[in-house]
Amino acid sequence: MVIPVHNGATLLRATLQSVQQQSLSDWELIVLDDGSSDDSAAIATAMASEDPRIQVLRQANAGVSRTRNRGVAASQAPLIAFLDADDLWHPDKLRAHVERHQGDAGLGVSFARVEFLSPEGNPTGTIASHPSVPLNPADFLCENPTTTTSNWVLRREVFEAVGGFVEDMSYSEDLEWLLRVACTGLWRIEAIDRVLTYYRTSASGLSASLERMERGWLRLITEARGYAPQLVARHFASAQAVHLRYLARRSLRLQGDPALGADYMLRALRSDWTLLIRQPRRTGLTAVAVFTRLILQTLRRWLRLGSRSSRAGPGPRP
Repeated sequence: MVIPVHNGATLLRATLQSVQQQSLSDWELIVLDDGSSDDSAAIATAMASEDPRIQVLRQANAGVSRTRNRGVAASQAPLIAFLDADDLWHPDKLRAHVERHQGDAGLGVSFARVEFLSPEGNPTGTIASHPSVPLNPADFLCENPTTTTSNWVLRREVFEAVGGFVEDMSYSEDLEWLLRVACTGLWRIEAIDRVLTYYRTSASGLSASLERMERGWLRLITEARGYAPQLVARHFASAQAVHLRYLARRSLRLQGDPALGADYMLRALRSDWTLLIRQPRRTGLTAVAVFTRLILQTLRRWLRLGSRSSRAGPGPRP
């Protein structure tokens, strides 16, 4: 297992404890401190001193992709799992994945269902949508059906064959890696129909985060054109529409600027309006939600302006 951490001291202990509480106890964990200025390294080191299965490495800040790659290089297990420093695992996470991989060499990557937590770590009851059909390369051009790298367990031979994460990517680097695996046609990427991963949402830096996500997706498209140009040409418009819709949905979940969510949705429909026909429920509900939030925000502003004007009263008579 590999946990990259950069200034994650507030939540890191709980994340590490969710690994220590696994019902499968035969594991190794590489915690890579990526140039943290807080107590992340000290927390990990203290826990490692009491648990020989944990190894802590430190480096100058290099970004999440390079950090994960270094963590894989430092590990030895035939199966690799990633966990972000603010996410949590169900106690049966590793056991369920190991049992799924046993005797199935064609299964390259397994992932489970994901439940979203509040920033405070409380269950929200919201569970990420789950693919019900086999995945193909086009599925990884737009939005991540696995939700997060914290949800993956993969064969080391797959990582070694396709290479690591693109090291100067920090957004959509996970989607790009999955796309490379899918394009080989050598291994399956399949789901376990059970909630085993808990993803903590955060509203901090929302606008910047969404904008970087979009830039990261465009970088994914650039990378994909190098090894799957026909796939990109055939699916670009629809993939862009789905990705922009995903950003609109994410802005809703994190209660972002209503104008930003509406902009993503409008651009999604401009890219491929047939998304309303092909996926009417998700597209229609997202559109209604983002535009309703924008209308309500506008109405509230008008009401506030009207209230201020009435309190100010008439100006002085000439």
